Amino acid sequence: MSPHLLLSAGRGPQECAWALARLLRRLEADATRNDVDVVRLDTVAGDRPGTYRSVLIRLTGAGAEAFTAGWTGTLCWQAPSPYRAGHGRKNWYVAARRCEIDAPVTPFTEADVDVLAIRTGGPGGQHRNKASTAVRATHRPTGTVVVVDTERQFTLNRSIALRLLRQRLAAGDAAAGRALMATRRRAHDELIRGDPARIEHP
Repeated sequence: MSPHLLLSAGRGPQECAWALARLLRRLEADATRNDVDVVRLDTVAGDRPGTYRSVLIRLTGAGAEAFTAGWTGTLCWQAPSPYRAGHGRKNWYVAARRCEIDAPVTPFTEADVDVLAIRTGGPGGQHRNKASTAVRATHRPTGTVVVVDTERQFTLNRSIALRLLRQRLAAGDAAAGRALMATRRRAHDELIRGDPARIEHP
């Protein structure tokens, strides 16, 4: 599985977006020396030309995991500000966090579903109460269970139960996808300045 890194300037000043662009080029050059391929999947431009507020990259190759570990954490680009002459600060911080980008897709096949005929009470007449026409369907891989007794025929309830299972699994996958996006958004607020894992210079 190819690791992914989200590089973020957080809420830092424009110099952090400038630093991110330089750190990204340094990372890509280092990756080339280590036979690791880098693909830019998504970029958010900064206010200045050639700068980035965030960049999402995928790394591939035999040494991708070890390489990613060396570029994960708080990164520091140490150089004077190109925008504010005489500004005393020279350390500009960027966060590099591993992240998941693909929401899980739960496979669904009827072979993974246990369908059990059951009796249910309630309105519907004697036939409904005496015959096992209701259905309890269980998706074994996830443990998701639905019970359907809206129809008087077992086959109809079974079809409805399978459809409901598909819908619930899809809804769960969609929720997981939204959670991944929320995690990526929070990463922009989690930049820790100081104690960098890596310091780079021009």
